[in-house]
Amino acid sequence: MAKYSMHILVCGGTGCRASESAAITKNFKKQIEENNLSNTVQVIETGCFGFCEKGPIVKIMPDNTFYVHVKPEDTKEIIAEHIIKGRKVPRLLYVDPSKKETIEDSKHMGFYRKQLRVALRNCGFIDPENIQEYIGREGYEALARCLTEMTPQDVIKIIKDSGLRGRGGAGFPTGLKWEFTSKYQADQKYVVCNADEGDPGAFMDRSILEGDPHSVLEAMAICGYSIGATKGLIYIRAEYPLAIKRLQIAIAQAREYGLLGKDILGTKFDFDIELKYGAGAFVCGEETALISSMEGNRGEPTVKPPFPAESGYWGKPTNVNNVETFANIPVIIQKGGAWFRSIGTEKSPGTKVFALAGKINNVGLIEVPMGITLREVIYEIGGGIKDGKKFKAVQTGGPSGGCLAEKHLDTPIEFDTLVAAGSMMGSGGMIVLDEDDCMVSVAKFYLEFTVEESCGKCAPCRVGNKRMHETLGKICKGHGTMEDLELLQNMGRVIKDTALCGLGQTSPNPVLSSLDNFWDEYEEHVNEKKCRAGSCKELMQYFINPENCTGCTACARVCPVGAITGERKQPHTINPDLCIKCGACIEKCKFNAIFIQ
Repeated sequence: MAKYSMHILVCGGTGCRASESAAITKNFKKQIEENNLSNTVQVIETGCFGFCEKGPIVKIMPDNTFYVHVKPEDTKEIIAEHIIKGRKVPRLLYVDPSKKETIEDSKHMGFYRKQLRVALRNCGFIDPENIQEYIGREGYEALARCLTEMTPQDVIKIIKDSGLRGRGGAGFPTGLKWEFTSKYQADQKYVVCNADEGDPGAFMDRSILEGDPHSVLEAMAICGYSIGATKGLIYIRAEYPLAIKRLQIAIAQAREYGLLGKDILGTKFDFDIELKYGAGAFVCGEETALISSMEGNRGEPTVKPPFPAESGYWGKPTNVNNVETFANIPVIIQKGGAWFRSIGTEKSPGTKVFALAGKINNVGLIEVPMGITLREVIYEIGGGIKDGKKFKAVQTGGPSGGCLAEKHLDTPIEFDTLVAAGSMMGSGGMIVLDEDDCMVSVAKFYLEFTVEESCGKCAPCRVGNKRMHETLGKICKGHGTMEDLELLQNMGRVIKDTALCGLGQTSPNPVLSSLDNFWDEYEEHVNEKKCRAGSCKELMQYFINPENCTGCTACARVCPVGAITGERKQPHTINPDLCIKCGACIEKCKFNAIFIQ
């Protein structure tokens, strides 16, 4: 790479590839060849840059110019102007929406300013399909250090000292989990990477695997050395074809370089990794259900104890961590536990990756230090609410998390503080809601997802969640009672206390948290038969403003049930008992006379 004076980095994550980033890469390579620049300019397809809202993204190095919303046809202009003439292309630069200023590089963008990339340190910087680029950024040095300078106990101590907690949702101390597994004796042990990312709107693990697969492979080998395992397995969703492809390439390259397989680095340590494919069942994110699925059985959780550390894959001691947890390991080994502890908070050290989505201006993948507030994430990194709407809620932790209100905006993002507020960290989904979202409908949506994804093994989850979902549907249709609200609270608490696995135990969280924080909205649905957001169709009422109505009869002619009456050139009225709320009248009215309340 030293021979190149310039590098063109093209985002090759799934989101940007869906917007023709592969064609952008192809066009750049063609333009470089046509302009005889092959010896001085290199095109690299990287992992996700994070700023998905502005993709496809192209970054020019070494000047760090950040181009957004690039199209395949823009490549010719970038080559001609920026690469050859040294003049940036203003129309493709990022414009700060608040200051209306053009910003040329990512360092000065609000989206990146408060981020700190640890797990995502290589995403958007290297070619994930080239092991040499990973090695060039200190890749596999941590593994070499562990195998040549440290005992398994030394490795575990560093991880324990770092305070790293599992990033898959529960937040269990990683070093402690490794220590438990190391103490059990067996002829075979396993390291399992949980890449079964199933939360709606979540893409954290996928992006790490697409952008930096070697960091996960290296971490799994380190874990194998520390607990005495020689076999690693990555359980990944079959719906992640790009991540699977890059993992396959990375595993083959690591074997070729002697970093996986027999006698790694001449240390007599054996460790190899294979992929196992999941069919998209959300419950298989739970470690015992995941193990059951890998064994070829139905993905159902088992009663604990025994925990996987004692009896996991094929009854052998097994350590299970998710993708993001593993991605932190190599850098912790290199920089030390104290360094990691210096980031974040006392009880939640380090950083956390979030998929920021919903009614937010800056949708994307972010990594922030623990302890940052929700307000900072939503309004500074996220750029505030779309279209100037009013913030209503933020849902963290996916279907297992809760809905937090405006009063929680200054809550620090930590494992324990989020739980205390009625939500949870989860794997890292963060969905922002605005004034047009109905909280009863939102709770119903998440519970519907859980009902669909439940394995059905235990009655609290199989039956209880179904009853809760039916009750929410009843409320959304205007048939709810105050007794139903009490029933939801009681059922939610019982399910949390009695369900078999983490999926069932956390499934009532969206309902219980929305009841706590948006009780008045539930009351409106029950007592006033009103949905303030206007999203519950059965509770919407259509009215005609007599001051605006000209009596043109256009609305009456288009109404399929004859609910609109009135004389020509006289204000019309809508019969609410007949109205089916199809919206045909609003579409037809040219005088803005029809409104919904």
